[in-house]
Amino acid sequence: MRTLSEVEAIVDRGLQGDIAGRRRGGNRQVTLIQSEHIQVVRALLPNGDVAPDNLRRNLVISGINVLSLVKLRFAIGDVVLLGTGPCAPCGKMDRLLGPGGFQAMRGHGGITAKVERGGLLRLGDRVRVSSEDLEHPA
Repeated sequence: MRTLSEVEAIVDRGLQGDIAGRRRGGNRQVTLIQSEHIQVVRALLPNGDVAPDNLRRNLVISGINVLSLVKLRFAIGDVVLLGTGPCAPCGKMDRLLGPGGFQAMRGHGGITAKVERGGLLRLGDRVRVSSEDLEHPA
């Protein structure tokens, strides 16, 4: 995992350089986690040390309930995504976060999404929902 200030989102693939982008299709092209949930996960762990890149999610967003984006089209910058479902934690969480990592992530794992309109995602891009252009992406 690498922290980037920008990355290319590719239609029906995912993010440039991500392992998910090596194959076409699927519902797990991009994973998103809510910044506020990272704080909860920290509070649930004995050492409280949680680096966002250890959570194995592509994007960290804030200021919106990420779970509310499931089954919706939403935009981040010029990129249009379709929320496809919750992103359950994997067994690697105990190894990456320490004992209790998996349990701490339950209910706080974020969501998965498909890329419907590609483009450049930049640090600080806003998340937008319910715009007419999101209903029928080009």
